[in-house]
Amino acid sequence: MATTTHHHHRSADAAAAAGGLTVFAAVMLFIAGMLDLFRGIMAIAEDDVFVTTPNYVFKFDLTSWGWIQLALGAIAMIVSIGLFSARIWARVLGVGIAGLLLIANFLSIPYYPVWSLTLIALYGFVIWALCVVKRKPSTD
Repeated sequence: MATTTHHHHRSADAAAAAGGLTVFAAVMLFIAGMLDLFRGIMAIAEDDVFVTTPNYVFKFDLTSWGWIQLALGAIAMIVSIGLFSARIWARVLGVGIAGLLLIANFLSIPYYPVWSLTLIALYGFVIWALCVVKRKPSTD
């Protein structure tokens, strides 16, 4: 009897930790997605907050780059809503969209360095949180 109770507490603690990490990832993905959405809007409006780097290998048109950031940020926000319901599809898409946005932010470092590096760190945390969550054990 004591073993069953002890096992139940461990699985409840693991489920609570997994839930906490998923909620953390959902909140961070939503916030980072919103920041990318705002950066996309700024780029589309051709705001002068962006740095111009003449000799960067990955040079893009600022308006095109803005639409990419806006679309990916919006998708990240939508996926984060699915994470709040702890859906497997949302975890898979969350890792995927966070990975794409991490790469997009790497490519945009010359245009907005501090913001890009901050978002790279946020997306790294999202990927970590979604990857370390273990599946709930079956009750068979």
